[in-house]
Amino acid sequence: MKRILLFFMAGVISGLSAQEEAKRYRLVADRFQEAYNAGDHQKIFEMFDAVMKQQFPVEKVEILFEQQLRPGLGSIRDMELKEVSGPAHIYKSTFDQGVLDISLSLNGDDQINGLYLKPHKPVVQVPEIQRNTTPMQLPFKGQWFVYWGGESEGQNYHMNDKNQQYAYDFLKVAEGKSYRGDPDKNESYLAFGQPILAPCDGTVVLAIDGVPDNIPGELNPVHKTGNTLVLRTDAGEYILMAHLKEGSLAVEKGQQVRRGDLLALCGNSGNSTEAHLHLQLQNTRDIHKATGARLYFGQIRVNGDIQKDYIPVKEDFVENIN
Repeated sequence: MKRILLFFMAGVISGLSAQEEAKRYRLVADRFQEAYNAGDHQKIFEMFDAVMKQQFPVEKVEILFEQQLRPGLGSIRDMELKEVSGPAHIYKSTFDQGVLDISLSLNGDDQINGLYLKPHKPVVQVPEIQRNTTPMQLPFKGQWFVYWGGESEGQNYHMNDKNQQYAYDFLKVAEGKSYRGDPDKNESYLAFGQPILAPCDGTVVLAIDGVPDNIPGELNPVHKTGNTLVLRTDAGEYILMAHLKEGSLAVEKGQQVRRGDLLALCGNSGNSTEAHLHLQLQNTRDIHKATGARLYFGQIRVNGDIQKDYIPVKEDFVENIN
């Protein structure tokens, strides 16, 4: 069966795991299954938000479900939550004569704003990693400040989220402040526009650009990581760098990079209140499916002293030696 794309609004707003189904999604999934099995295409149409209704009028709903799906698959017997990815709940949907993955995303009024059908693919569990084996350097020049970092919740609020555990937030500080001048302008922040460099050799496996930088103090929880790069090392480790400046990416997906290569500029995009770099090691490309791991740096200067195989912690001042 060919993949069927209805309409999907992409985003990254969910912190749920595959076992934590939102009750409102369960209710909508049950209503969708009931309407489909009853052949009530008008009821399915009425579950859409305004944009979906424009993109997918009731006539197309009837053609898809009645003429394309039902003759080959029959009725839906069960919709079992498979996983949560970004804003979507993905259901393993067992029909009379087959299985599809049906992805649903909802707006704040519990209306369907994304619907995606494709052949069922079992979830593959990716082994967790404990730490990096690839030598790492800090992904920037000069001295930066560790706002969040370490292995305890007191030092690092990322420890509350398995997807981001052990992650770092780096910013630049001078005379106790991270900005000079007007705090409402990104350009006032010392980290904004600073070069972000490859911390190791690797391959770019994810490159997201086009997310506007926020006005300082505001957040964009829809595009959580903002402009983002992910590198894959030869050892199968994934390095994620988030909140990059819009339009600054100097590399693209599939490109090979060497340690120290320019990747992008530091920005204030995504779920960020001021310019900083979010950096983390994870076991897969997708942060929503990932488990964070400890990221050690081979040899860096920390608060003026040289440290080897070191995990920076909150309030450290860090820089590369060379």
